Amino acid sequence: MTFSRPRRVCFGALSLLLCCSTQLLAAPAVATDSAQGETASPAAQQTENRSPYLSSWYNQDLTLIGSKDISFGPQPVDDVYLEYEYFGRKGPFELYGYIDVPKVLGIGNSHDSGVWDRGSPLFMEHEPRISLDQLTGRSLAFGPFKEWYLAFDWIYDHGSSQASRQNTLYAGFGTDIETHTPVLLSANLYGRRQWENYGAANENSWDGYRAQLKYIWPLARFDNGASLTYVGFTNFDFGSQLGDEPGRTANATVSTNVLLYAFTHLRFMFAARHFHNGGNWRDGTELNFGEGDFEGRSNGWGYYAGVGYQF
Repeated sequence: MTFSRPRRVCFGALSLLLCCSTQLLAAPAVATDSAQGETASPAAQQTENRSPYLSSWYNQDLTLIGSKDISFGPQPVDDVYLEYEYFGRKGPFELYGYIDVPKVLGIGNSHDSGVWDRGSPLFMEHEPRISLDQLTGRSLAFGPFKEWYLAFDWIYDHGSSQASRQNTLYAGFGTDIETHTPVLLSANLYGRRQWENYGAANENSWDGYRAQLKYIWPLARFDNGASLTYVGFTNFDFGSQLGDEPGRTANATVSTNVLLYAFTHLRFMFAARHFHNGGNWRDGTELNFGEGDFEGRSNGWGYYAGVGYQF
């Protein structure tokens, strides 16, 4: 049995973490700070007249990203893509999302396709959370857990056919965790509802779970106004029925590590991401997608570099 290869990677959750680094270096963490990413920079939190951005709470940016050896499928992908991203916190609603234009410059390896060569014209992800503390009007904090949320993550890849399309909803609960250090920490636990999934056997079912941990550590602030921040997150997917299929696994882990060098508008980043059974593919399995046998590679390191502008 063969499967279509995934077209895109999930990078926007990482960019979400990067957006709040300026504030973290400018002031101590407060109760509403979260590694999930709803915290804006100090300039964005000022009045509309003084903010260098278009909104005092709704943050946007455009980023050009180059990636290499990205193993969300059994054939590592190299790509250069454009990403539009937004995030913000308004009342109980923590908003986040991004839209990617794959292979926007026509640059990618033989396993990559995008908007110009009959691949997916867009890949998007939206990760809203809703504060249960604010909905109930009372603090639900206890121990190290500062605030609780209903948490969602919707991923959609608009492939040209069902075999090249993904439509996944993660739904569950999230929390922000007090570390008593400059490090911000958030966690989410989801159940997965799967619709299209590149023709895989778990389509149109509730299938498995995801445990997610996100963390930010401000490192330095410089006289030129720039900041240096370490950010990261780890996704552990488990309990999938794909483990019953040849070449697939029930569990998968992706861990991402980033250094961000950022000004008020301009941002430069480098990321190293480690995959273990990326996309629930078993590393080293012999596969065939209709173009001859090959040995799948879903373990190892992938890399990203990007330059972006926040507005």
